[in-house]
Amino acid sequence: MRNILDFSSWQGLLTTLVGLVLFTLVAVGVRLLIMQRVQQRRERQNRQINERLKTLIAAYKTLGGSFTGDLAVDPRHLRELRALQAGPAADPQADAADATEPTSERRRRTRDAVQAALSDVILLGTAEQVELAVQAVNDMVAGRRVETAALVVSLRNFIREVLELEPVPAHLAVPRQGPLRTSGGGGRTGGGSGGKSGGGGGDGGMGGGGIAAGGAMGFGAGRTRSEIEALPGEDIPSP
Repeated sequence: MRNILDFSSWQGLLTTLVGLVLFTLVAVGVRLLIMQRVQQRRERQNRQINERLKTLIAAYKTLGGSFTGDLAVDPRHLRELRALQAGPAADPQADAADATEPTSERRRRTRDAVQAALSDVILLGTAEQVELAVQAVNDMVAGRRVETAALVVSLRNFIREVLELEPVPAHLAVPRQGPLRTSGGGGRTGGGSGGKSGGGGGDGGMGGGGIAAGGAMGFGAGRTRSEIEALPGEDIPSP
């Protein structure tokens, strides 16, 4: 230590100061590098957690967005429903007519949305959630009706725990939840385009009026004063 800190002469003092400055710079640089690595790792983990939570929350809304009505998913396709209703003599060319049925179309959209949500849960869910999702998928493949209430409860508890929220009180009896009944959007674009077209017509009228006014001004400006005086019924402004 005495060899490092030499204050006996000004050369030794200068060497000691330079050594201390270099040591401080190296220590600060190492500390900043470590902090940057830790911060990058933390940001990457936060992004992963945010994406996982976003996906699981969307799956929760799809799988448990309904409290009333039919809370089970009908895995049957439209062709199977026709075969059950019409029997062996079903007409295979009646697909277009049956596809327009509101109930069958809504069930098909609900089934497709549930399948997509189950796929997301299998990808990003916990072990318990993956097990429940795989069981539901197997039931759908086998043609059995699927209830998603148990999976919804697991998703709800996990999401509240990750968000550091208090668990749902045990004395509250939350009703069983089922898949969200989707509905197709309809008829908004026509009104919007009509309104825009009407607005465009109004703009066109204003533009026509402006052109007419400009033409009149040009017509008057192109004449001499003697020609304007010869016109009947026109007042000539004094210069």
